[in-house]
Amino acid sequence: MTLDTITPRVPLGPPRTAALRMLLVMKRDRLGMLSSAAARYGDASRLPVGHKALWFFNHPRYAKHVLADNSANYHKGIGLVHARRALGDGLLTSEGDLWRKQRKVIQPAFQSRRIAQQAGMIAEEAFALVERLRARAGAGPVELTAELTGLTLGVLGRSLLDADLAGFDSIGDSFATVQDQAMFELETLNAVPMWIPLPRQIRFRRARRKLQAVVDTLVDGRAGNLADRVDVLSRLILSARGEADPRVGRERLRDELVTLLLAGHETTASTLGWTLSLIDRHPGVWERLHAEAVEVLGDRLPEYDDLRRLRYTVMVVEEAMRLFPPVWLLPRRALAPDTIGEYRVPANADVVISPYTLHRHPEFWPNPERFDPERFAPGQAADRPRYAYLPFGAGPRFCVGNNLGMMEAVFVIALLCRHLRLTGVPGYRLVPEPMLSLRIRGGLPLVVRPVS
Repeated sequence: MTLDTITPRVPLGPPRTAALRMLLVMKRDRLGMLSSAAARYGDASRLPVGHKALWFFNHPRYAKHVLADNSANYHKGIGLVHARRALGDGLLTSEGDLWRKQRKVIQPAFQSRRIAQQAGMIAEEAFALVERLRARAGAGPVELTAELTGLTLGVLGRSLLDADLAGFDSIGDSFATVQDQAMFELETLNAVPMWIPLPRQIRFRRARRKLQAVVDTLVDGRAGNLADRVDVLSRLILSARGEADPRVGRERLRDELVTLLLAGHETTASTLGWTLSLIDRHPGVWERLHAEAVEVLGDRLPEYDDLRRLRYTVMVVEEAMRLFPPVWLLPRRALAPDTIGEYRVPANADVVISPYTLHRHPEFWPNPERFDPERFAPGQAADRPRYAYLPFGAGPRFCVGNNLGMMEAVFVIALLCRHLRLTGVPGYRLVPEPMLSLRIRGGLPLVVRPVS
C-alpha cells in the first residue's frame, strides 16, 4: 500500500474540550506547546485553540507541500493575520496581487550584484560595533541586544533605504511595543476591539504614530530624480505615487516601510544574539572562530569574497539558526480543501509549520538539542531533505533579504570573535521569547574582554 491509496484522515490531537486550556498554553509557552505536540502526536496533529484548531505539520515533506508545491492554496495564517492590525498591509502580511506588486518593487534592491556592493559598508558598521564594545571593556556587563539592534538598524538604513537611522532613537522601543501588540492579537484571536483603551493598546497607538512619523520624515526628506535610484525607499515612494488614490498610496507606503524596518533589523539582531550566546557556552567554538578570523582577515575588514573563506563562521551561524530560527513559525490558511500527505485539511484550516520544531526533528537531526556546527560542514547535508531546514522560509515567500542578512551576521561574528571575547553573566538564564521573531527574553548581558 502506498500513500496514494490511503484514505485521507484527520490528525490526532487533544480533545475539543481542551480548547480553552490550549489557548492559555499558547499564551504562556508557544514553543513548548508545539514541541510537546510533535513529541506526543508525531509529524501531524490537530490542536484545538480557543474557537480555532491548528493543523500542525512537522515533516519536510509536509512543509514542502504547504510552502512550495501547493503554495497557491495557502495564504498567511494565524499570527500574521492577527498582526495585520498592528503592522498594516506590508510585505509580511499582504497577499495576492498586492504582495506580488510589493515584492516586485523591492526585489531589485536585493540583487546579488547590489548585495555584494554593500559588503564594505556592513564591515564598517560591524567594526564600529567592535570599537564601541571595546571601549566598554572592564565596565561590567554590556546589554548586547540594544547594541545589536542599533547595528542592524544602521545596516538596514544604509543598505536598503540610503538613509541614516541613527537619529531616530524611538525606533527600537516602538517596535517592541508593536510586537507586543501583534502577539496580543494572536493570543486573543483578534477578539479585543482596538478602540478599547487598554494600557497596552494606548501604548501601541502611540508607538505606531512614532513609527509613522519616522517613515514620514524619511519620505519627506527624499528629493531628486527617484527614477535613477534603486534603494527601497525611493522605489516605494515611486510606487505609492502611482496609486490612483493618494491616501491609499501614502498608507501603503507607511505600512511597507514599517514592516521593512521591523523585519529588516529584528531577525538579524535575533540571529546575532543567539549566535553569541551559543559561542559563549562553547569556548572551543570561539577558539576556532578566532583562529579562522585571524587567518582569513588578519587586521583588515572582511570583503565580499571572504564569505566563502569564512566557512566555519558560516557553519556556526547556520547551526545557531537551526536551534533558534529567527522566524520560528510559518502560519498559513488553506483557501480550499487539500490533502497533505495522508491527512485531509478543510478549507479555511489554520495550518502551521514551525522551523523551531522542524529543526529538531530527530529523524533528520541526530541529538537535535546539541549545538554542533559540523552539521553544516561540506558534504554533511547531502542526505538531508531540503525542507528540513527553513531559517528563511521557503517557496514563493522565501525571505527576500536572506543573502544580505547572512552576510551581515557572518561579518559581525567574524569581527567580534577576531577582536573580542564576550562572556556571559554567571547565573543568567537565557529564555526564548517567540514574538514575530525568536528573541532572547530580557536581553543578553555579556562581559567584554579584548583579545590580541
